[in-house]
Amino acid sequence: MKIKIKLQHLLDERHISQRQFAIMVNMRPGTINALCRGTTDRIYISTLEQICTALNIHIHELIDMED
Repeated sequence: MKIKIKLQHLLDERHISQRQFAIMVNMRPGTINALCRGTTDRIYISTLEQICTALNIHIHELIDMED
């Protein structure tokens, strides 16, 4: 089973660029890009919290499980 971060989909829905979002959450643009592309092997809980807070969503809206 694979865990997928749906950040790019959520940003697209809200018409927010990765660069704009990186500024909003005070993170490196490279970090946001890696999360959007799914190339991150690990992520801090605090990072997930920041993303959820900035987008005003619950964690289950950000993470998806794929078979």
